Amino acid sequence: MDVKTKRRGVMENGDGGEDMVLANLIANGDDVGPLVRIAFEMGRPEGLLRQLTYVVKEKEAEIEEMCKTHYEDFILAVDELRGVLVDAEELKGELQSDNFKLQQVGSALLAKLEELLESYSVRKNMTEAIEMSKNCIQVLELCVKCNNHISEGQFYSALKTLDLVEKSCSQNILAKALKMVIERRIPVIKLHIEKKVCSQVNEWMVEIRSSARNIGQTAIGRAVTVRQRDMEMLEQQRKAEEQSASGLGDLAYTLDAEEFEEDSVLQFDLTPLYRACHIHDCLGIREKFREYYYTNRLLQLNSDLELSSAQPFVESYQTFFAQIAGFFIVEDRVLRTTGGLLLADQVETMWETAMAKMTSLLEEQFSCMESAPHLLLVKDYVTLFGSTLRQYGYGIATLIDVLDSCCDKYHLLLLEECRQQTVDVFGNDSYKQMEIKKEIDYENIVLSFNLQTSDIMPAFPYIAPFSSMVPDACRIVRSFIKGSVDYLSYGIHLNFFDSVRKYLDKFLIDVLNVTLLEKINSGNISVPQLMQIAANIAVLERACDFFLRHAAQLCGIPVRSVGRPQATLTAKVVFKTSRDAAFIALQSLVNTKINEFMTLVESINWISEETNEGGHDYIHEVIIYLESIMSPAQQILPLDDVYRVGSGAFEHISNSIVAAFSSDGVKRFNANAVINIEYDVQIIENFAEERFYSAGLGEIYSEGSFKNSLVEARQLVNLLLSSQPENFLNPDIWEKNYYALEIKKVAVILDKYKDSPDGIFGSLSNKSSKQSARKKSMDVLKKRLKDFN
Repeated sequence: MDVKTKRRGVMENGDGGEDMVLANLIANGDDVGPLVRIAFEMGRPEGLLRQLTYVVKEKEAEIEEMCKTHYEDFILAVDELRGVLVDAEELKGELQSDNFKLQQVGSALLAKLEELLESYSVRKNMTEAIEMSKNCIQVLELCVKCNNHISEGQFYSALKTLDLVEKSCSQNILAKALKMVIERRIPVIKLHIEKKVCSQVNEWMVEIRSSARNIGQTAIGRAVTVRQRDMEMLEQQRKAEEQSASGLGDLAYTLDAEEFEEDSVLQFDLTPLYRACHIHDCLGIREKFREYYYTNRLLQLNSDLELSSAQPFVESYQTFFAQIAGFFIVEDRVLRTTGGLLLADQVETMWETAMAKMTSLLEEQFSCMESAPHLLLVKDYVTLFGSTLRQYGYGIATLIDVLDSCCDKYHLLLLEECRQQTVDVFGNDSYKQMEIKKEIDYENIVLSFNLQTSDIMPAFPYIAPFSSMVPDACRIVRSFIKGSVDYLSYGIHLNFFDSVRKYLDKFLIDVLNVTLLEKINSGNISVPQLMQIAANIAVLERACDFFLRHAAQLCGIPVRSVGRPQATLTAKVVFKTSRDAAFIALQSLVNTKINEFMTLVESINWISEETNEGGHDYIHEVIIYLESIMSPAQQILPLDDVYRVGSGAFEHISNSIVAAFSSDGVKRFNANAVINIEYDVQIIENFAEERFYSAGLGEIYSEGSFKNSLVEARQLVNLLLSSQPENFLNPDIWEKNYYALEIKKVAVILDKYKDSPDGIFGSLSNKSSKQSARKKSMDVLKKRLKDFN
């Protein structure tokens, strides 16, 4: 009742709701911190303190109430506790008595126990010492074994033993001093093994460098064999295609391709390197060894790339490239078989270094070379070097580009050398037809260059239509073709026939043809020599087809593919032009010599009172000269060219006769002079007819002869001796009888045609009306020509 009354009073005096909340929190043991925080945040801490004070008083009242309720039980408990204390004192005394007795009895046993424990300790120490000694002996035995392996060079076994030593030291208990010594010595031993292995690798590097040249030469020699085998295969294939195309049937052939085993051809020992790789793997320093190997091999490569100045390049290039080839063949084997000792990028870097140096060296050396054979030898070896290393995966495009860039220079050198040979051949030629006495000589001189005009073997001795310069020039051309093909083969161009044809054309035009023209235009050459040169050019013109076929054959191209008109050489047309130039020069020489005899203005009496049926002396001299040139022309030149020479000479004679009439040196002439010249014309016409048919030209030129070349002189003489010269201006008569005469030239000549009183139109004018009529007709013609002009 009292408690309820007090609670009611508090509720009446304070905030009943908050007091209940605070009381419940404390009763439940909850945290009142949030309530306190809220009170202080709201600024009402006094109410909270008041409530807490009330709760404390309430709890004290409860405690007091509880004590009043249980105080009798508490007194009883205190009495029982005092009884327990008395019993505890008695038990303590008994324990002290028993302990005293036990101390007296266990003293002896304790002494014995201490002795036993000490014995156990000694025994344990002895056991540990023995075990440690055994471990030390085992480790020392391993150390001795390791030393023996090192002394015997068995470094892998030494490292394995050293690993056992390290393992034993870590797993077993050793003497501290021994363990320290071993731990200090292990790195030293590993370093010693590393140095020993590197020393062996250095010795191997020296040895393999000295062997690299032989390795490279062997590999390049194998490339030569492969190239020869390929050439034989291409040749057999070409022959088979030609025989099949010619209808001779199919040709079956087989090629035994010999397979080369790399290891059987190129043997070199990489065992020291393999061992070193394994040792460094065991040491865990593979990267360090890779860098060591790469650095030293790169130094060796740079040393190999240095060209010695003690020996010319043309004498040392083979050993130089063989050394480089051997180096990269070794590195290829190292890359493939050592399990990552070299990286592909490292090998590529070394190759790029070598390529840069080699291309620079080749460009420098090629620029200094003045000999085509030397340049060809170097190029051929470089291509073999390239094809050898290409089999090992190395790129050689840069090398081929250098060779291709020097192609023009090589051909310029080759052209110059062949030019000098051609000049020597021309200078040593007698320009007389060759006499071939034996069949084998005929085969070597004629058949080998396809110079024959018939497939029938001639009788011997055989007089060839050409001089010695033709086969000699053909040999030079053939050697030029071979030199060009040799350089362009195995280069950057797969189909190089067009290039060979281009350079062949250049040689034939710029060298052979130019040399011919220089000889033709030299001025110190005779007519027979010019004839022979013209005949030689005709043969060379025919030989162009052989040259082209020979080039195709060397290039491995079927001959039928070069038989098309568009595949012919331009030089063939140029030779034809040069042959025309030779005939022009020949005609010029003949005309010049004829002019020496045709001195009509000085040697003829233009107002002669007599006629001479035997002709003037000059015409007989001309005939003798023409005889001297027509006879060799028939032997040397084809019939077409004989006709060309003869017609040109007779035409010039005709022009000279007409020119004499119109010459300023002839002021006047009479009929007797015309009659005498008519006799000359008859004589030369008869000679022309005889030479024409004796040369066999009648069968070819049935519609004309050499006599036609004298038509202008003949028509002029006929006009001057005509009974009705005024008909000259009649178009029908002119076209039939006087078509070769120029009206203006005839007018000039007729002005000089004046008879003397004693002449045929003077003394007989009163006796012959016919002659008088001719004179009148001539006067009419003169007048008409004046009016016409």
